Amino acid sequence: MLRFGFSLISGALFGLGLLISGMTDTKKVQGFLDILGAWDPTLAFVMGGALVPMALAWRWTRGRAPLVGGAFPALPAAPLDRNLILGSLLFGIGWALAGLCPGPALASLSFGGAQGLLFVAAMALGMRIAPALRLVLDRRAAKA
Repeated sequence: MLRFGFSLISGALFGLGLLISGMTDTKKVQGFLDILGAWDPTLAFVMGGALVPMALAWRWTRGRAPLVGGAFPALPAAPLDRNLILGSLLFGIGWALAGLCPGPALASLSFGGAQGLLFVAAMALGMRIAPALRLVLDRRAAKA
C-alpha cells in the first residue's frame, strides 16, 4: 500500500509538472522544435530542470537502496545501434508533428478531446506493433 501511495504521488507530481511547464501545450512544443522559424526556447529550461536533477540522482543513489521497492535501476548501457537511431527518429518525428510525447499525451486525455484520444490510440497501436516490426527488420538485417 505504501508503494502504491508513493507511485500515485509521483505520477500526480509528474502530471502537474507537465501541465505547469507547458509540455501538454502542443503549440508550445512545436514552437520549441521549430528552430528555423518562430523558435520558443522555454522548454529547454524544462529539459534542463529534468536532466540535471536526474544526473545528480544517478550519482547519489549509486550503492544505495530505495526506501520503498526493490533496487534502483542501473544506468542504461544501450549501444548506439540501428534500433536506437530508428526509434529516436520516429519518436522525434511524432513529437514534432503532434506536439506530444507519451507522458503529455496521457495527461492530455483529460482535456485533449478527440484529438488527444486519437493520438493515444495511435501511440498504443504503434507500441503494440513495434516489437513485431523490429523482428522483421532484424531478420532482414541478418540476411543482408
